[in-house]
Amino acid sequence: MTHNVYTTFRLVVLGAGAVGKSALTIQFIQNHFIEEYDPTIEDSYRRQCQIDEVTYLLDILDTAGQDDYSAMRDQYMRTGQGFILAYDITCRRTFEEVATFVEQIKRVKDTEKFPMILVGNKSDLEKQRQVTASEGKELARLYGCPFFETSAKRKSNVDESFFELVREIKKLGGNQRGRSNRSKSEKGKLKYYKSKIFNRLICGAKECSNDRY
Repeated sequence: MTHNVYTTFRLVVLGAGAVGKSALTIQFIQNHFIEEYDPTIEDSYRRQCQIDEVTYLLDILDTAGQDDYSAMRDQYMRTGQGFILAYDITCRRTFEEVATFVEQIKRVKDTEKFPMILVGNKSDLEKQRQVTASEGKELARLYGCPFFETSAKRKSNVDESFFELVREIKKLGGNQRGRSNRSKSEKGKLKYYKSKIFNRLICGAKECSNDRY
């Protein structure tokens, strides 16, 4: 009996609480949208899929966004091969928290560059938007990663985000370690940009109100 052996990648979905990490993951795995928000501790899923005519087995870890479970983060950041960094476009605070997760991954993996996708979720809630698409694109450019705005509810750009992460893993060689290729100018821009968005938080961002999913 012949058993097919597929390349397996371990993907980790990260972001602040209530940005829709579980909704994105379950939509990708089960083609189903979950309406109610139930804080996740940690859930693992598997999906076999074909990307660019190659079949892969994806192990996907849906992580906790709450600080209570921060002790778990080092382990899954260490073993993860690619990361989806998600924020909620209707909640600026979650956008600003992306930088914290990125710095944690850099520390744990001891590298400046790793496979990641920046995702602005809940694009169906346009009237409640607090983070513009341009801001998301600019942050992704400074991190040197692809960017998508997604809607787990409408299944907009959900598959595309996960598929593009697999391409990033292949491009960067899986768990490859390495130094940043950014110029001093680019590093300065990233430092300035992070300072700029965090200053907005200090000045008082609007409260987040869309934690339904």
